[in-house]
Amino acid sequence: MIRVIDLESKIKEIGKPWSPIDVACVNDQVVRMALIEGEFHWHRHTNEDELFYAYKGDITIQLRDQPDVVLHEGEMVVIPRGTEHCPKSNSPAYNLLFEPAGTRTRGD
Repeated sequence: MIRVIDLESKIKEIGKPWSPIDVACVNDQVVRMALIEGEFHWHRHTNEDELFYAYKGDITIQLRDQPDVVLHEGEMVVIPRGTEHCPKSNSPAYNLLFEPAGTRTRGD
């Protein structure tokens, strides 16, 4: 059965910051939602690109040797594989991640 996914109700499933939940699977990809609050840690994904979509709030993606990327609600960015990055937010924000299903969310 095809079902509609209510993203607002998915927010209620998130237990704590930096603990993404799976929202949907599309082929070999997964859409995850996470609460971003404070700073994560520096990491990279050697084999996968990662798409960040700021669903609610503002998110900063810190990058090594490049200017930070600031996402406002409704904006997205693709972080290419191998790029060291560190997401953060000064206030609670909700992010959708689009990535291969096997991606380790904490990095390599």
